[in-house]
Amino acid sequence: MTNKSIITRSIINALGVIVYVLLVASIFTVGKDIFGPMPGLFGPFVFLLLFVLSAAIVGSLIFGKPAFLFLDGQKKEALTMFLYTILWLFIVTFCTLAVVAILRP
Repeated sequence: MTNKSIITRSIINALGVIVYVLLVASIFTVGKDIFGPMPGLFGPFVFLLLFVLSAAIVGSLIFGKPAFLFLDGQKKEALTMFLYTILWLFIVTFCTLAVVAILRP
């Protein structure tokens, strides 16, 4: 893989994580309005199920392609893609926190 394709793929992976996190955050925000209160064991069950699903989805977005590259013998490319993905997520997190801090009354 070329360095440009590694960077492009890492941006796509990071955007996938961001979109997924926004989707889950939206569900958390309006979940009670949509689903109502969840009695007894059902609420924690759904939360943990979503947690496990989230770990699988985000894990595959962050580690999936780098793992394939690593197993294919492209260790440098795998590490580079992984680190770029983490870098993009860090940048988005930092910018989001900065905007929240600036816009806070």
